Amino acid sequence: MVTEEQISAKLKEYIDPYLQTDLVDAKVLKKVGIDGDTVNLDLVFGYPINGYEATLSAALNEKLTTLDGVSQVTCNVSHKVVSHAAQKGVKHIDGVKNIIAVASGKGGVGKSTVAANLALALSADGAKVGMLDADIYGPSQPRMLGVSGQPKSGDGNSLEPMMSYHIQSMSIGYLIDEETPMIWRGPMVTQALEQLLKDTKWEELDYLIIDLPPGTGDTQLTLAQKIPVSGAVIITTPQDISLLDARKGLKMFEKVQVPVLGIVENMSIHICSNCGHEEHIFGEGGGVSLADEQDVDFLGSLPLDKRIREDADNGKPTVVADPDGAITKRYRDIGRHIVAKLSKQSKDYSAKFPSIKIVQ
Repeated sequence: MVTEEQISAKLKEYIDPYLQTDLVDAKVLKKVGIDGDTVNLDLVFGYPINGYEATLSAALNEKLTTLDGVSQVTCNVSHKVVSHAAQKGVKHIDGVKNIIAVASGKGGVGKSTVAANLALALSADGAKVGMLDADIYGPSQPRMLGVSGQPKSGDGNSLEPMMSYHIQSMSIGYLIDEETPMIWRGPMVTQALEQLLKDTKWEELDYLIIDLPPGTGDTQLTLAQKIPVSGAVIITTPQDISLLDARKGLKMFEKVQVPVLGIVENMSIHICSNCGHEEHIFGEGGGVSLADEQDVDFLGSLPLDKRIREDADNGKPTVVADPDGAITKRYRDIGRHIVAKLSKQSKDYSAKFPSIKIVQ
């Protein structure tokens, strides 16, 4: 009869592609049950894996049935997202477990489109997700998420988040006319950002995605000083000028001691819709090189495809417009890499940054 030790040893041969370690060392394996020739596994992940569960179960079944005495494997897979470390001294936001900032050093790299699709990808995997549009001057999430109208206030003091595709969202774009320019100085912008975040009644979010404006200015500093951010994701394109600015954005988060979860390369390759020819219009391999240079994870690449733009303009991002498509699979894969990386972070922020100083 097979033993629990044999099963654990076999499971250590399976390296989770997102945690990048085996399920035993990752403490995902909670219980092993043996009933004759049937093995029952209880697996609890620290990140949502609804779209990965079937692949995982098949892989573990194939591996364990090579053991003598095992003919069937049942995987009971679940996930439990917990709050992870944020800056010391920054107050927790009610209803939000983790905040992930999506940033870029410059505009025009498709950051907002990537942020919207990543939020939807995490939701599709089973997470409760919110979106805060922090670009006060150029809010784009209302259009991308297909939301119109103004948020309600049940108590007169706080705002109810707007709902779209199971995503809770808040944006200055819900409070002003779409064509009204925001002619505000920096202090007004940062105050508005704080109010949008803290005065919204977020409902038990596993992840709140913050779509930051491009650059390294007041909004980003406010984020570091007053908002409990668990990690940041940098969006770039392969071209040198974009990589230069992405490097600045990455260094900014290092200086304000917000962990960078990794880099996403957008518009990495163009595939002709007529002939299928592939071309690296903006260069090749820049995101991977930057990740290697800065010793951060490369989370994945996304193509330059007109469908992504059309879907966003139509208020139905690609992840919901084409849930089984190849592009959606890329977004969901990148989303899992992000939250799996976050799930491995220390819950003690001071252990990561013992000498943290808030920049004034």
